[in-house]
Amino acid sequence: MIKENIQDFKSKIPENVTLVAVSKTKPIEDLQEAYDAGQRILGENKIQEMVDKYDALPKDIKWHMIGHLQSNKVKYMAHFVDLIHGVDKLKTLKVINKEAKKHDRVIKVLLQAKIAKEDSKFGLSFNEIDAILTSEEIATLQNIKVVGFMGMATFTEDKEQLKEEFSSLKNFFDTQKSKNSDLEILSMGMSGDYQLAIENGSTMIRVGSSIFGSRNYYE
Repeated sequence: MIKENIQDFKSKIPENVTLVAVSKTKPIEDLQEAYDAGQRILGENKIQEMVDKYDALPKDIKWHMIGHLQSNKVKYMAHFVDLIHGVDKLKTLKVINKEAKKHDRVIKVLLQAKIAKEDSKFGLSFNEIDAILTSEEIATLQNIKVVGFMGMATFTEDKEQLKEEFSSLKNFFDTQKSKNSDLEILSMGMSGDYQLAIENGSTMIRVGSSIFGSRNYYE
């Protein structure tokens, strides 16, 4: 079933959109099935769980850290993580840079923009992102590369609100990209809203339950 779900998704999304299969809480066997179906990008939200899966699975998988990041745990994944979504502090960028340097790596990161109307979502304002990207400090961090932005929309059925939130980040992304050619990824959209996100400029979607089935939150 996982194989069919992945093939179905890939047939529905444009070629320029990257599918991140969100495998958090799922067993190794499910991830192996996704791998056998050709999926090479997997997303996890807990570093220790991702480390365990990295150790057990083929090494050509690109691992994305999609959860809110605890700086003190960056060191455990610095040797292999491909992309870190959702960085919302300059201090965290410094930690990632420090740990990446130890492994002689450049780690790619996305800055998380706060686009949702909900108070519970993490993220930076557009002004705060602009301040980070133009700061003197960011230029000294040679072992990270900011390659784009990530945004999580409000959990709502209101499509006009979702469209407004996604398009606001797309407009901001376009403005920043005109000044910074490193910016190439706009990560917006999950199982419930990915189609609207793509329509409004997303180049990366994060899909879990529609591929792996609903999660057991007691695992």
